[in-house]
Amino acid sequence: MATALASTGGLPARTRYDEDIVRLFVIAATFWAIVGFLMGVLIAFQLAFPALNLGTEWTTFGRLRPVHTSAVIFAFGGNALIGTSFYVVQRTCRASLFGGPLPARFVFWGYQLFIVLAASGYVLGITQSKEYAEPEWYVDLWLTIVWVIYLVVFVGTVLRRTEPHIYVANWYYMAFIITIAVLHIVNNLAMPVSFFGAKSYSAFSGVQDAMAQWWYGHNAVGFFLTVPFLGMMYYFLPKQANRPIWSYRLSILNFWALIFLYMWAGPHHLHYTSLPDWAQVLGMAFTIMLWMPSWGSAVNGVMTLSGAWDKLRTDPVIRFMAVAVAFYGMSTLEGPLMGVRQVNALSHYTDWTVGHVHSGALGWVAYISFGAIYYLVPRLWHRERLYSNTLVEYHFWIASLGIVLYITAMWVSGVMQGLMWRSYDQLGFLQYSFIETVAAMHPFYVIRALGGVMFLIGGLIMVYNLWRTIRGDQRVEARDTALAGPVAAE
Repeated sequence: MATALASTGGLPARTRYDEDIVRLFVIAATFWAIVGFLMGVLIAFQLAFPALNLGTEWTTFGRLRPVHTSAVIFAFGGNALIGTSFYVVQRTCRASLFGGPLPARFVFWGYQLFIVLAASGYVLGITQSKEYAEPEWYVDLWLTIVWVIYLVVFVGTVLRRTEPHIYVANWYYMAFIITIAVLHIVNNLAMPVSFFGAKSYSAFSGVQDAMAQWWYGHNAVGFFLTVPFLGMMYYFLPKQANRPIWSYRLSILNFWALIFLYMWAGPHHLHYTSLPDWAQVLGMAFTIMLWMPSWGSAVNGVMTLSGAWDKLRTDPVIRFMAVAVAFYGMSTLEGPLMGVRQVNALSHYTDWTVGHVHSGALGWVAYISFGAIYYLVPRLWHRERLYSNTLVEYHFWIASLGIVLYITAMWVSGVMQGLMWRSYDQLGFLQYSFIETVAAMHPFYVIRALGGVMFLIGGLIMVYNLWRTIRGDQRVEARDTALAGPVAAE
């Protein structure tokens, strides 16, 4: 805490920013990113080569798949979101974190404990056995406590602000915190068998359970993987580009449209099921409408770079952010398309969905997080600049090639799957058996795994670069003269 307070000089106590807690979240996000990417590579190779399941129940695809998804979404993404939210709210409100250092550190260590408890439960098979293999009740209860403290710290900081205006990024972060709390509590309502036992029974069953699950599932995408990362974009993209937001009014309009429309789009995951038709059509209609505010945010991000396009040639960090916005625009066009019942009949349950999810997760969520981390590390550790911008270039191009291999392989594999499953011969019988479709997908699964390896290599390059930056090393590069000067203190 001493270094963080020293960095603010003689500012009033209320504006002495707590940078140490942000450092902890940045380190945790980087660590869990590598864990998540590594698990993703492992399970991708398990799908391509089943012998890699290794013959024990703890190392099978079914146990490790939720470890991968939770490590990437909740561990990497969650730590990046909480850390950047603490950084952004202090500076835009000109106030230190509410409650002092203790509540914020409880949020950090409590959240890390939640991640470990959830991951160990996945490996040991202690889950609620839902679509996303949610942890059991005791893990959910602990996360609820941590999340409430997070809400109090964030909202308390906003309320004690010395800046009269609430910057738009804070609205996105607040929507994320409040909505995820509601989603988590409702979807995980369960009755434990005993206070000292891990087993519980869900409060929902049948089609009601499916509806609650996908109300949660789709809005977890909306309010965990979309809305708060837009808040991240609205702060770090203008800061890195040194340009104001293109349209502040549009950012507010997009916020309220996203908040309203996202809540009703979940039923598009349940087309052609026993869910009533009216609910399916409602979900489809709101999914199509969701395209407009989603692209409004993407356009706002792209147009913010107006007058700063030359920086895409010289600044690899802003390139991460710009490509993230492009992937966000692409994913939010593809998503509403796949929510249409006629398209969903081909895409659902296929690898097309996997490709769609990862174009958003890798291209949007990971890239905007990488950009924010690259922005933060020199400032948090008070370094003149990153150790090596060339290594940032290597990270960008290697990871981008990995994404292209991954999502194109899954798109081709998914469309092929859907067409083979619905192919009939002249007698009206299915033309292909299920195992024939699995065999046809094998080459694409290998390509997908190789794409994951490249994305992991990019992440390891980032770790090395950040480590050398934190140490205070600076690599002398010929291209440095063309790059931006030292980072500006905040």
